[in-house]
Amino acid sequence: MATTPAIPPSTTQAPDHVRERRRLHTKLKLATQIGEGIDGYVIGGIGMAMTALTADLHLSTLMEGLVGASPLIGIFVGGPLFGRLADRYGRRPVFLADMLIFLVGSVLQFFVTDGMQLFLIRLVMGVAIGGEYAIGAPLLSEYAPKQGRGRLLASLEISWYVGYALATVVGAVFEDVDGGWRWSLASSAVLAVVCVSLRGGIPESARWLLSKGRREEAEALIEKYGIEIDVTAELDERTATQQAGFRALFRKEHLRSTVFASVFWAALVLPYFAIGTYWTQVFEALNMGDNAVAALLVYSFTAVAGVTAGCLVVDRIGRRRLLIPPFWITAGCLALVAVWPSSTPVIVCGFLFFIFLNAASSALTAVYPLEVFPTSLRATGVGFATAMSRVGAAIGTFLLPMGLDHYGARFVLLIGAAVLAIGGLVSQLLAPETTDLDLANAARRAREKPTP
Repeated sequence: MATTPAIPPSTTQAPDHVRERRRLHTKLKLATQIGEGIDGYVIGGIGMAMTALTADLHLSTLMEGLVGASPLIGIFVGGPLFGRLADRYGRRPVFLADMLIFLVGSVLQFFVTDGMQLFLIRLVMGVAIGGEYAIGAPLLSEYAPKQGRGRLLASLEISWYVGYALATVVGAVFEDVDGGWRWSLASSAVLAVVCVSLRGGIPESARWLLSKGRREEAEALIEKYGIEIDVTAELDERTATQQAGFRALFRKEHLRSTVFASVFWAALVLPYFAIGTYWTQVFEALNMGDNAVAALLVYSFTAVAGVTAGCLVVDRIGRRRLLIPPFWITAGCLALVAVWPSSTPVIVCGFLFFIFLNAASSALTAVYPLEVFPTSLRATGVGFATAMSRVGAAIGTFLLPMGLDHYGARFVLLIGAAVLAIGGLVSQLLAPETTDLDLANAARRAREKPTP
C-alpha cells in the first residue's frame, strides 16, 4: 500500500462525511475544553476558599501550603503516568478515565473533616489534572488541521482561565455562607458530569494508530471523518522514533524539545499560580487596602482577556513572537512592583501588564508541547513537561506564604521576575517556529536549531 498523504477534506466530500467530521470535531472540542476548564476551576477555587477552610479545619501554615500545592504535586505524578499510558494503550481510554477521577474527587471534597483528608483528595485530583494535560490537548491536536491549529489549541487555555475565573465567582458567592467553601469546591462535580457524558463514543486517534503500525484502522477513520493527515510524514516519524517511553525524551534527538517544553511552561505558570493562590496575602503585604476579593476578580478576568488575545494572534504573529517578548516584559513588570512597592500606580499597572501578557503567552502551553514531540512520544512528552512545570509551580505555591512571612513581598516578586527572565532566555535559544506545519513536520522542525 503506497505511503501517500491522506486527501484533505474538501467540498466534494459526501454530506455524511462532512456531518461526521463536524460532529466529531464539535464533540471533541467541547469535551476537551470543559476538561481544561475543570482544571482551572479546581486550581482557582482554592484561592477564594482558603481563608474560610483554614479557619474551619484549623490548618497550620505548613498544612495550608500543602493544601494549596496539592493539585500541583499530583500533576507531577499524573502527567507522566497518564501520558505514558496514552502513548502505550491509546488516547481514548485515558481520556475517559481521568474525568471519572475528577468526578469522584469533587464530591469527596464536600465531606472532609481535616486538612490531611483535603490534601489527599486534591492530590488525587491533581493526578487527574496531569492526565488531562497529557491526553486532552494531544488528542484534539491529532484531529486538528494544520491551518488554525494554534488558535484551536490555544482556545483550551481560554477554557482554563474561564474555569479559574468562574471558580473565583462561585467562591465569592459562597464566601458568606456557613461552610460555603465546601459547596464551592464540590461544585466542580457538575462540570465533570457534563464532560463524562461528552467523552463517550469519541474514537481513537488516527495518528496514534499510525504510530503503532495499525494503518488500516487509521485509514478507516481518515476516510470516515475526512481527517487531514500527512500519512507519509507520520510513518516517517514512526520509523525515525524507534524508542518510546521516558528514556526516549532524553535521547539526543528529543532532548531539545524536552528541555524547552518543560522550562518555558514552568517559567510561565510558577508566578501566576503562586501569586493567584495567595493573592489576599500578597495584596495585604503590599498595603493595598481591604479590597482583595475585588482585586482577585480583576486578576482573574484580566487573565481571561490576555489568553483570549493570545488565542487570536497565535497563528498570525507566530509562536516565537507570542512567547519571547512577553517573558522579558512581564519579568520587568514584577521587578518594577518590587522596586516601588509604595506606588499604587506602579503596582496596579505592573500587575495588570504581568497578568495580561503572562496569560497571552500561556496560550502556548496548549500548543507548543504538542507540536515539538512526534506522535509516538506526544502524550509522554506533554505529560513530562506538565510534571516539570508543576514542580516549579508547586514549590512556589508551597513556599510563597513562608517567603512573605520571612522576607516580604519585594523578595517574592523579585524571585518571580527572575523565573520569567530564565524562561525568556531558554525560549530565545530553543523555541522553534512551528506555525502552519503539519504535526509530524513540526516535530521534525523542533529537532533543528531555531531561526530567530
